[in-house]
Amino acid sequence: MSAYWLRDVFSSVLLCLSTLSVAHAGVSIDGTRIVYPAKEREVTIKLTNKGSDPALMQIWVDRGDTQSKPQDADAPFLATPPIFRLDPLKGQSVRLAFTGENLPQDRESLFWFNALEIPPLPQDSSGNMMQIAVRSRLKLFYRPSGLSGDLHKAIEQVVWRVQRQGDGDGYVLRGENSSPYHLSFSALSLDQGGRTTDTGGGMIVPFSSHDFPLPGYSAGIDGGKVRFRWMSDFGAAPEQSASLH
Repeated sequence: MSAYWLRDVFSSVLLCLSTLSVAHAGVSIDGTRIVYPAKEREVTIKLTNKGSDPALMQIWVDRGDTQSKPQDADAPFLATPPIFRLDPLKGQSVRLAFTGENLPQDRESLFWFNALEIPPLPQDSSGNMMQIAVRSRLKLFYRPSGLSGDLHKAIEQVVWRVQRQGDGDGYVLRGENSSPYHLSFSALSLDQGGRTTDTGGGMIVPFSSHDFPLPGYSAGIDGGKVRFRWMSDFGAAPEQSASLH
């Protein structure tokens, strides 16, 4: 299929480009994230159509641009097949191969796997019928060989502090990540003085820190526990806790 035809397919529908849970679409993707070990020639991602209608699927990888399209994505990964029909209650394996790029070897690199689901037009559709496509996005971590430690150890070594937010009156929960891994938290809260403050979760990139807002937080209370659920290579892990520093 030509690149021109693919562009026509992509532009002929109204795209829903917000990040959606894969469970909300007719087509689901196995797993909640993709890890690409550098030693592997390729990794396989399984897609399943749980709906009652066939779907046209387009697959590509981007570097974090939420508005990316298949024709302008420049991430160093090749998806095979990049476009295919997925019939109801059927599955399709997509092979993802790293095409080569001088990526950092002392830490993970983050990319995004995209699966665009284009439903068929109704048989009785008129010229005014509008087609809605749904895009699912999963984090794709390129993991070099020989990284020290692992995700479990990295999570245990995070240093948590409560900090004043800039020059304002607000406060943040700062997580310091000294590991080469991306640390993702599906839930993250601070328990202190009989009160729980929810931060909403988020991610800390390798060898960096991230400030999680603490809405309504009041200073002057010592101690406290940070409670969280973190995302392992296979999905959400049980709830854990850590002390403030």
